[in-house]
Amino acid sequence: MTAFKRAIVFGASGNIGQATCQQLAADGWSLVMQYFHHEDVVSAGLSELSQKYPRQEFQTLQMDFCQPDQDFQKLLLDCGDYQALVFAQGTTTYRLFAETTAQDTLNLFQLHLLTPMSLIKAAQAHLQHHEHARIVLIGSIYGGVGSAMEVAYSSVKGAQSSFVNAYAREVAANGLTVNVIAPGAVDTQMNAEFSESDLDDLKAEIPVGRLAHPEEIAIWVAHLLAPSADYLTGQTLYVDGGWLK
Repeated sequence: MTAFKRAIVFGASGNIGQATCQQLAADGWSLVMQYFHHEDVVSAGLSELSQKYPRQEFQTLQMDFCQPDQDFQKLLLDCGDYQALVFAQGTTTYRLFAETTAQDTLNLFQLHLLTPMSLIKAAQAHLQHHEHARIVLIGSIYGGVGSAMEVAYSSVKGAQSSFVNAYAREVAANGLTVNVIAPGAVDTQMNAEFSESDLDDLKAEIPVGRLAHPEEIAIWVAHLLAPSADYLTGQTLYVDGGWLK
């Protein structure tokens, strides 16, 4: 890895995104922190990290993942040099598949897979100039086991893993690794709508007896971005407390 290292963290305003920014900054990374909504969260993070790590560079980037017609080359060019892309953006929808509209499904695919694929395609040549380049997508355990009430979400998360498995084979010889980290249940805003009773029932199913902290997902992002992780690519790593995978 070069002495100066920069990662672009997409979805930096979310809980896992925030934790990832904190972890990578502590590891010496300069960061471009992407958001769409919640500018206040990312601005506060930028201020905190800039004060804490004055020798590193931190900047924000506003971007809507659900707008496919964007100049991704220009967007990435404005980010300067970078060696890693981390995709932590995303949300889900809770409804029966029979009640899920085609637009609901398309929005999820655009957010979680199609726009990331476009960004990765635009970034590939740049990343391959670096000896240790990295792409990490935050997936979900439901991409491997599926979830009722989240059929479309499970489908797109499974597609992320399939994409990574195939794409990694094309770029592995150039030192670019591509992996998915698939968390189980994490203590984030995505799970905040569940009642305490529902969460207690969920915790009872998880062998470690609790939800993950966002920092426990972020640490695996940091591991995958390390130069010593060159030999791991095309994989989906399930971080689920022994729950389903």
